Amino acid sequence: MTRVLSVASECAPLVKTGGLADVAGALPAALAPLGVDMRTLLPGYPAVMDALGAADVVAEVGDLFGGSACLLAGEAAGLDLFVLDAPLLFDRGAGIYLNGDGVDWPDNPERFAALCRVAADLAAGSLGHWRPDLVHCHDWQAGLVPYYLKRNAVGVPSVLTIHNIAFQGLVPMDRAKALGIAKADLTREGVEYWGQISALKAGLLHADRLTTVSPTYARELMTPEFGMGLDGVLQSRKADLSGILNGIDLDVWSPEVDGHIRPYKTLRGKAANKAPLRAEFGLPEAAGPLCVVVSRLTAQKGLDLLLDALPALLDRGGQLALLGSGDPALEAAFASYDHPGVAVRIGYDEALSHRMMAGGDAILVPSRFEPCGLTQLYGLRYGTLPVVALTGGLADTVIPATPATMAKGVATGLQFHPVTADALSNALMQLCDLFETPKLWSKMQRNAMAQPVGWAPSAAAYAALYDDLVKAAE
Repeated sequence: MTRVLSVASECAPLVKTGGLADVAGALPAALAPLGVDMRTLLPGYPAVMDALGAADVVAEVGDLFGGSACLLAGEAAGLDLFVLDAPLLFDRGAGIYLNGDGVDWPDNPERFAALCRVAADLAAGSLGHWRPDLVHCHDWQAGLVPYYLKRNAVGVPSVLTIHNIAFQGLVPMDRAKALGIAKADLTREGVEYWGQISALKAGLLHADRLTTVSPTYARELMTPEFGMGLDGVLQSRKADLSGILNGIDLDVWSPEVDGHIRPYKTLRGKAANKAPLRAEFGLPEAAGPLCVVVSRLTAQKGLDLLLDALPALLDRGGQLALLGSGDPALEAAFASYDHPGVAVRIGYDEALSHRMMAGGDAILVPSRFEPCGLTQLYGLRYGTLPVVALTGGLADTVIPATPATMAKGVATGLQFHPVTADALSNALMQLCDLFETPKLWSKMQRNAMAQPVGWAPSAAAYAALYDDLVKAAE
């Protein structure tokens, strides 16, 4: 049995802002049948503390950036957890990263450095009886863990997974001493990034292996277009970088047993979910496809392009039902879109997102960059054909409708490139053409529903990676 400590700033279903939480929440159960004992270290946010309930005190950590703290161990939502109970750092309202004004908490560097210090101490065996064979770190919030392990010669290997390189954990240089970063490392060859410290760069340099959440994104990260200034670092670690696709929870996202919808096994059963979804959004009957969007409303997600491309869909009798929130300007633009074929809900509703996957004909994911993406996987699972940009995990998970793939009968969706409004418009017109050809459309839906989108292949890849690192460290 390989013991792995997973260090994450969020973990579904306890606390979630994005796909990182889904991965952190799904991996332990996916890896358990493969002989991996994974325990997850989380900050003691109010939601985590409430879910944890009764817990054992593993160790008194002492002062952490001005406040007392202790390490707890317990279970919640089927997860084996370590929780850093540090009220000064984590017992806050508003968001886990942002305050009530939507701005980063000013002490975020210290908050997550505290989490990293405790992770390194656990790996060193100085906190309690359980010691991991390997530490799996997620994004910049856990980026200092590999640095602390190497600096203190702990001897436990580490893996760092990049979920989104756009978030780099930048810290003013004058906080280096407080964070435990040696002066000798404050260089361009070290953790310095354009006059600041990058917690993510620290992890990229010191983790034994690097992964990201799709093979295409792994290649994209080594280019100036997608590397966000860290492409040179990643090029230097090319031999240690691999892309492992995310999966989805097949129990939570299963049209056959989904309690949020009218469950179905066949396309006829799927069709029964369409009229209720239209009614819920106040959309009339229409001849074209009902497209859905479940997304953060940001430029990264390409939703500004969709605004420009919508006429191509609406002119063909298509419709759009959108659920999301984010950039206020995009929220306002979609909410005020004056057309009977467009309906918008600002916010997030988990149950509604399931009904949209079941009732929609197609799901639109026009992201400018997308490390992996999960919504297109939900769409495949529910027979809701993805229309995606040719980037990152979207390129790896959707088989585009081309003459060759249609002739072979293997297409599962549509891809467009370049990532422009014109290219998206063309994809939407192609979507309408396919929708008007029921035999081809149904074949694509059946292909989509048959695609493997669970965690089994990815879990096997992680388990093999862990095994290689642990054996090398022996």
